[in-house]
Amino acid sequence: METQTIGLFEAKTHLSELVARAEQGGEVIITRHNKPVAKIVPIHVAPPFDAERRKKAVAALRALGREIEQKHGPITTDEIVQWVREGREERTGRILKAVRKK
Repeated sequence: METQTIGLFEAKTHLSELVARAEQGGEVIITRHNKPVAKIVPIHVAPPFDAERRKKAVAALRALGREIEQKHGPITTDEIVQWVREGREERTGRILKAVRKK
């Protein structure tokens, strides 16, 4: 759905229509003297916190960690730091490559 721009006076006149548009996923930018000052957007309600689901996920991650440690030995802090550095270097390389293409 396309973002609509509307003046403040007109927005006051058609507020219920603009809210309905937001309910359907649209966005409306309100201007005053042709300068954007506000935006009406839909509210995306976050799902409720599910403690049981979280406990299951944590237990699964811990089990995976134990399995990996049994197969490959413990992971050291130095290894984790090195992996983070490698990931950052790889990301930087992709960014520089994309910039050079422009």
